[in-house]
This record gives sequence, structure tokens and C-alpha cells, in this order.
Amino acid sequence: MKVLLTEEQVRAGVEGLARKIEELYQGKPLTMVGVLIGSIVLLADLIRRISIPLRVELVQARRYWGQVRRPGPMAVDLEVLAAAVRERHVLLVDDIFDTGQTIAELIPMLDELDPLSIRTAVLLRKQGRSQVDFQPDLVAFDIPDVFVVGYGLDYKDMYRNLPYVAALEPDELAA
Repeated sequence: MKVLLTEEQVRAGVEGLARKIEELYQGKPLTMVGVLIGSIVLLADLIRRISIPLRVELVQARRYWGQVRRPGPMAVDLEVLAAAVRERHVLLVDDIFDTGQTIAELIPMLDELDPLSIRTAVLLRKQGRSQVDFQPDLVAFDIPDVFVVGYGLDYKDMYRNLPYVAALEPDELAA
């Protein structure tokens, strides 16, 4: 495992995102919507660093198991979500922008709930993998096209608890 971003670098990146979020949404009704499971660490750290009033909601989206990538169903309770986003500014928070498919599928769902605006924030943007026609609005770090774990990101449901971001070596992915 090779460390890409140390705990200190991650902390500084999250702090930077928090400051940008406060600047964008000062005086505006904000709902932050975290994409489970990976964003939970980022979302928790962000909301502790943001001093403006906000609401928090969660949506479940699974796109792969282990190293094998495959589409997965999204479990989104639109009735619960509707009350939290209607006539509010929405910030969709995810751990990583890889292909962009998850966010691309969620944005139209959220848009149907009549938010004032929808923006996206991610900890990591993987270079060269996007399959959609947009980029996240707020990005803490750009990373190379490697399989990363830590700070909420997993491999076979392991490593989410690491306080840093690391790339797994090929032999670790094969195990």
C-alpha cells in the first residue's frame, strides 16, 4: 500500500472544502446530501468544520463490490429526501469522482424535488476516468487512476477507517 495523501494533507483538504462551502452558502438554506457509504467520513468531518446552519441527508448508492465494477441499485427514499431539499440549496457530497456515473444518476433525482440549486463536492477526483459531461463543483484533490482506499474508501469493505488515502498495489488487489 502506497500513501497518496497523508492524514495531514486530507485534513487540510477537508478544511479547504469547508471554507469554500461556507463562502458559497453563507445566508442560504443548505442541505448536504452524502452518498453512502464512502462519503460518511468526509461528510462527518465537513459538517463539524462548517459553522453555517445546514441540514444533512444520506442516499445509498453502490456501484461495485471489491475490484469488480458493476452497476448497482440506488436506494433513495424520495419522500424523506423531498422535505430536506425542496426550496433549499443542495450540496451532493461523495468520496470520489471516478466515472461520474453515481452523481450523474443522482442529480436528476434530486432536481425533481425542486431544490433551489444542486452542486457537488468530492474529496477525490480520479484523472482520466470520467464518463460524464460534467465535473464536480468542489474538489479537494486530483489523483491518478489508481485504486484508492482509506478515509471512507474501501476494498472489499476494508480500509475505510484509515485516516489517510492510499493506493493498493496490484498484489493487494489480487488477494
